[in-house]
Amino acid sequence: MSSGVCLRVLRAAGASPAASSGSWSRVRLPADPRHAPRRGLSASGRGGTMNVFNREMKKQQKQWSASLQDGHQYDYLRDEVGGRVADRVYDIMNGGSDPTLSDADMDSLLVSDLQKRSRRSEIPTHHVLADEEFLPFKENTFDLVVSSLSLHWINDLPGALRQIQQVLKPDGVFIGAMVGGETLYELRCSLQLAETEREGGFSPHVSPYTAVTDLGNLLGRAGFSMLTVDVDDVQVNYPGIIEVMTDLQGMGESNCAWNRKSMLHRDTILAAEAIYKEMYGNEDGSIPATFEILYMIGWKPHESQAKPAKRGSANVSFGDLSKISQPTNTNTS
Repeated sequence: MSSGVCLRVLRAAGASPAASSGSWSRVRLPADPRHAPRRGLSASGRGGTMNVFNREMKKQQKQWSASLQDGHQYDYLRDEVGGRVADRVYDIMNGGSDPTLSDADMDSLLVSDLQKRSRRSEIPTHHVLADEEFLPFKENTFDLVVSSLSLHWINDLPGALRQIQQVLKPDGVFIGAMVGGETLYELRCSLQLAETEREGGFSPHVSPYTAVTDLGNLLGRAGFSMLTVDVDDVQVNYPGIIEVMTDLQGMGESNCAWNRKSMLHRDTILAAEAIYKEMYGNEDGSIPATFEILYMIGWKPHESQAKPAKRGSANVSFGDLSKISQPTNTNTS
């Protein structure tokens, strides 16, 4: 494993988490390749369900990552995204869309994941080892469900969102974050070009992700209302391509798609390193890796929620907006 520290440098200092983009440096001490492959239906899927990822392999990857003694050094992306998700929770609690969601609803925290990992928390926490595709909870159980950087490994994403909607109480809220289709486009492009040059063709090395244009539709189909979807780019700088792949492994974020290639030739990696630095490299010799983060908020319907006005009930014409007089400048020099 590579040794190093992560130095956080936010590009837009003072900007709100929902609108800012982040940048870090991972430093060592003494075709249009930007578009990721979209998820498709697999012939092996049952009843039209997608079967893109080897879920057992992903479980093993996460467990291996959680067992690392120095695993905390790979948490920089997870911690930053988790903080931005928490900011959205606090925004709702402090006078947002749901005035009934208060600190009283946060007296305990239940964490459900594929891996067993101890993390300190000021809130009493109960850990449940569970598969996100098969939530072991009764309907109408929770006021709030939060998911941070796990839904991109789900085969049946529409089904998982429906289950989340079902375990929420009426007027409960789901707040989630997952990586999007532009994630690691630099790595993907470099590997594709290197493999084409050295091996005469390329195989997928970066998992397919969900596009932001699909996310709102998926949430609506799952039964959520009052939807909010926004995008954040987080860029991390690394010494080289080996450090990028090493950190992805340490995060438990290695590719687990069924059609992945099991190994990379040394010559291909060296060629990809050169291409990466030539096409995307920074002046200081480091290389950037971009993570596109998709944030989503959806509410379980309730009769108390605001509803759109009936079609044709408007009593003001859009044409009247042009008649509004412009304010005059009364300042004198």
